[in-house]
Amino acid sequence: MDRRNFCLGLGVLSGIGMMPSGVRALGMPAQKDAQTGEVPNAAAGAAQASLGEKVSTEAPGRLQWWRAARFGLMIHWGVYAIPGRGEWVQFAEQIPVKQYAALAQQFNPTGFHADAWAGLARDAGMKYTVLTARHHDGFALFDDPGNPFTSVSTAARRDLVGEYAQAVRKAGLHVGLYYSPLDWRFPGFFFPDLQLENAEQLRAQYHRQIEILATKYGEIDVLWFDGGESDWLSFGHDMNTAAFPKRKGDYHGRFSWRGDEVNAMLRSKQPQVIVNNRAAGIPPDYHSRERIVGDFDNTSPWECAFPLAGYWGYSGDREPMALKDAIQLLVNVVGRDGNLLMNIGPRADGTIVPSHEQRLREIGQWMQKYGESIYGTRGGPYMPGKYGVSTHKANRIYVHVLDAAMSRVALPPIPGKVLRAACLTGETVHFTQNVAALDLQLTRNSANHTDAIVMLELDKAANEIPVTQVG
Repeated sequence: MDRRNFCLGLGVLSGIGMMPSGVRALGMPAQKDAQTGEVPNAAAGAAQASLGEKVSTEAPGRLQWWRAARFGLMIHWGVYAIPGRGEWVQFAEQIPVKQYAALAQQFNPTGFHADAWAGLARDAGMKYTVLTARHHDGFALFDDPGNPFTSVSTAARRDLVGEYAQAVRKAGLHVGLYYSPLDWRFPGFFFPDLQLENAEQLRAQYHRQIEILATKYGEIDVLWFDGGESDWLSFGHDMNTAAFPKRKGDYHGRFSWRGDEVNAMLRSKQPQVIVNNRAAGIPPDYHSRERIVGDFDNTSPWECAFPLAGYWGYSGDREPMALKDAIQLLVNVVGRDGNLLMNIGPRADGTIVPSHEQRLREIGQWMQKYGESIYGTRGGPYMPGKYGVSTHKANRIYVHVLDAAMSRVALPPIPGKVLRAACLTGETVHFTQNVAALDLQLTRNSANHTDAIVMLELDKAANEIPVTQVG
């Protein structure tokens, strides 16, 4: 992914730092703008998350609903929607802290109706949502007595997280919150050794706000961290070469996030909550990939966060990716045994761009018809290949043929008998099974260029079939 490099200049003096080389947080642009709608090539590179990282030993039980859900909605929303140039606008344009803070007095989202947002996610076929409770700019969508830079203490006079959480539960969905320990208003984040007292104030805010989120809003199902890894903290060393040697990897200075304390508090108040791998000292339940589909991985739970319209926070009424590309993105992710967290960035007034809403509803219509091949499935047993991907559950394998020109799919043999084959999407399919291969012959539906879904019913549980490479 691209790394942003900015001049130090007045940015640090006003509490805004620079982007660490080799370190990422959600929202940094990919090398190719997702506005094209193209699904990233799985071979283009490994996932950003380190999939070898240790996952919490309690994760499997907590993750059961999440594994089955497969599809969620991420919402980037805050005062950055007012200038409408993305959620990194303060950092990218080096806007002084006081000047940026004044935007909060304009942030009065009279068009925000939490029930409408939750209903849209449900209608899109999503099973959970993740809202930016606080992004890197420090503006919180909830009340914090220790911080006046919130939606409650400024023009909106509303606890937007509270409204959101209540509506999402009412819609029958799982509640997720995004939170960034990073806060550009604190120069101590970028120079924790040089400005230790300021960094400790940032840490105090982090601990306090996480406890607020964990105690005030009922059961939280997902806590999605971003920007809280220890490798971010090494950036201060890299910048100030006169004081510190050049370093790579995790920070090893005097400052600590004390993530173990946050984890202990979370597990006592929200034992069911699942967390990703972007907070130092908190054992992750799953790993986050960003704009990258990546490789097949059925050993470490993972999720791909991907923007519907090429950006995270609102950046104008840009067109969303094509419906075909959105569906194939979802299928490609699930077929590699991951979840898709699709992002939208509402406008400052709380309304959602009409074309984005329409696209989500169209995805939902597809999910109503073919969701059985997505919900509750695992990736495989056939590995992704030129044909597409496969998913499975119970005694069924779903072969997703994503190449519209392909009418014959030659698959390796499996240790089980195929009792019948049927095409969920209306095509006609005939199969031949022998010791050498499983051959599928499709009569393609000229109207379906997205995904021909062949259901194979087996004489045994599909999870007994080993993962099989497709040539």
